[in-house]
Amino acid sequence: MFLMPPSLDDWLPKDHTARFISEVVDELLDLSVIYAFYVEASGGPPYDPTMMLKLLLYAYSTGVTSSREMEKRCHIDIAFRWLSANTTPDYRSLARFHRRHEKALGDLFNQVLVLCSEAGLVKLGRVALDGTKLRASASRR
Repeated sequence: MFLMPPSLDDWLPKDHTARFISEVVDELLDLSVIYAFYVEASGGPPYDPTMMLKLLLYAYSTGVTSSREMEKRCHIDIAFRWLSANTTPDYRSLARFHRRHEKALGDLFNQVLVLCSEAGLVKLGRVALDGTKLRASASRR
């Protein structure tokens, strides 16, 4: 009947990770640190900080770290479109939001990981990488 359903909500499964992230951001996280930046009204209205945070959390949880890729996904990926309320923030806005709230985002990411751990969704551990450089003779020359 329709090429697209009347609501994106119909397309996103009820148990999708995007719904979980949206619920966590809306109900469990303290976003007062982020909203404190938006007291002064100068320039055009910003994208909703809650929506931007949801996009970043979901993007990072799915391995998308590039702001250009996030913008692209807001056009083609149902979960990204659902989280962004069918808007498409450009890559500059996403990058600026990340840069502006870098410290607060680190704290919020930790809160989300603790919540996921308590819910049994992830197992927290330590990952270590060794960056030792050794002299070797594997060159063709």
